[in-house]
Order: sequence, then C-alpha cells, then structure tokens
Amino acid sequence: MTKYIYSFIVTITISLFSFSQVTDVKSVAFTVADLTKEVQFFQTVLQFKKVNEFALDAKTSLALFGVKTKQTKIAVLQLGDETIQLMQFEGVQNKPFPTDSKSNDLWFQHIAIVVSDMDKAYQIIKDNDLQFVSSSPQTLPNYLPNAAGISAFYFQDPEGHVLELIHFPKDKGNPKWQKTTEKLFLGIDHSAIGIDKTTKSLPFYTQILGLQVGGNSENYGTEQEHLNQVFGAHLLITGLHANTGFGVEFLDYLAPQGGKLYPQESAPTDLWHWNYIMKANNLEKIYTDLKAKEYKLISNGIVNLKISETEISGKALLVRDPDGHAILIYQN
Repeated sequence: MTKYIYSFIVTITISLFSFSQVTDVKSVAFTVADLTKEVQFFQTVLQFKKVNEFALDAKTSLALFGVKTKQTKIAVLQLGDETIQLMQFEGVQNKPFPTDSKSNDLWFQHIAIVVSDMDKAYQIIKDNDLQFVSSSPQTLPNYLPNAAGISAFYFQDPEGHVLELIHFPKDKGNPKWQKTTEKLFLGIDHSAIGIDKTTKSLPFYTQILGLQVGGNSENYGTEQEHLNQVFGAHLLITGLHANTGFGVEFLDYLAPQGGKLYPQESAPTDLWHWNYIMKANNLEKIYTDLKAKEYKLISNGIVNLKISETEISGKALLVRDPDGHAILIYQN
C-alpha cells in the first residue's frame, strides 16, 4: 500500500550532507519469458500502450546485465504518465519464481496500478481468469490513519509477476489521481519491494541515491492479512521519491518473521528479476559511493549505452540494494 502520499503527511528532510543525485524514478523493468504474450496481456487487459521496442546487442547485454544472450529485447509500455519495461533475454532459460513465494519474501516486488473504480477493475481480473494473491479487494480501516480508505488488490500476470490495483479516496494519494476521468486504469503510483529492515535500506536509497522519504505507515489487521495473504501481517511501510517519477516503497514485515532471503545466485534472466530505472545527475559520484560501501554491482562498472531508441541512452550501471533488489542508474 502506498505511502507516497502528498496530501496528509509532512515530507521528511534527508541528510544535509548529501545532494539529490537521482532526479527521476523513470520506470521499472522486469524479466519475462515470452515478450509477445506479456505485451499482449498488458495492452488488452490493463490498457497499457506499447510506445517503443528496442534491443540490446550481446556485447551490451553482457556488460550491463552480466548475461550471455543473443540479444535483450525490451518493450516499453505506458499507462498514464508512467512507463514500464518488459525484458526478454533471447536464447536463455528463465528460472521460474521460487516455489511457495509469498509477499513477505525479500525478492517480492510489484507495481501499483491506480484505478478509478476498484469494482470494475476487479471484475476485469476475474473475467480474465487471473491468479489471485489477495482474497478479494481490501479497504484499509480507519484505525490505520495514514492508509485509511485506500483499497487494494494483489494478483498475478500470466507469468507470475505480482501486480497491485489501488484506489485512493479523496483525501489520499497524489492529487493527479483525483482528477475526473472516464479511464479505468490511470497510471502507476509506485513499485514496492520486500526488505529486511528499514534502517538497513534507508542509507542506500537516501544517502547514496538521494531519494527523499515522503511518509510512512504501520499496517496490520484482517484487511492487511487478506491483502498480502500473510497471516499475522504487520508491516512498516515507507514511501520514497525523487523530484519526478513514481514512488519507491519499502515493505518491512515486523511480523511474521522468516520471509525468505533474495536468492544469492539470482541473475537478471530469472523471472523474479525487477529493476528500477533511475536517472541521475552525477553517476560517477554514485559509482564511487557504491564501491566505497561495497554494494554488489551486476554491471561491469559504468557501461556506455549507444542506443538512440531508448530513453536510457548514455552511461549506466546496474547494482543490487542491501536485500538484492536491482536498480539501473543512468545519466544522459
């Protein structure tokens, strides 16, 4: 559930000793096994529009993703003001999601798709016979003041990636979600990640990347259990943002303990691989800081991307955060 909310919480000022290095949370990408079928699903069921498709050659794919592949085909899909990227690594076998995956496992990530009418959107999910994660749409109760009235529902796309439908009441959310519209699927509010500890993740995202905390909430109760399908779910949720783009959200399970760790041998070709795409104004400084703190790089240092068709042309690197989630950081 998003805490990337402007109207009811005071923005927290982050470290006076750092400057904003990531200026835009531009997009989020994830790995798919069948690009054509996944694009068709997002277009026909969720009303995304394909706005671009391009390929990274074998040399660039190896340097950026550490993957030996014929090429990496990438489709860019847009909903409202936001985009996602679907990546298919050609000639590579994709590992499926780990068995018994749950919402409190640390490889968990999803995008939150804002809808104008939850009942109508939920009916579309049912009509398309998609796999539920939540038991049904849940409206969070009044005893959770920072989230009260927000309704949400988790489900899976045809390959098992978890997606969220979210609807904001009038006093919650980015003001743009309150505009009168006939559209049902409006855009992407945030992408949420399962983390071990908020105190462990915050320095990476705020001090090195320069994101700002926009708010937080402590969610628990029957509705939260039915939303996440985790019995006894008690979450500390923290929303972060850059100057522009959609939100980054931490899902820190205070209970139950025992969510499974991000698999150590994970690769970008695995179907559970997601990566944020963030635009920076000082990639060299970020790279230096990452090396000094010994964060794990997936890319071979800073990689030059000479691809005019993509918005991430320029210099880029791919790094893992403290829990294993991947972030692609680039500078034009």
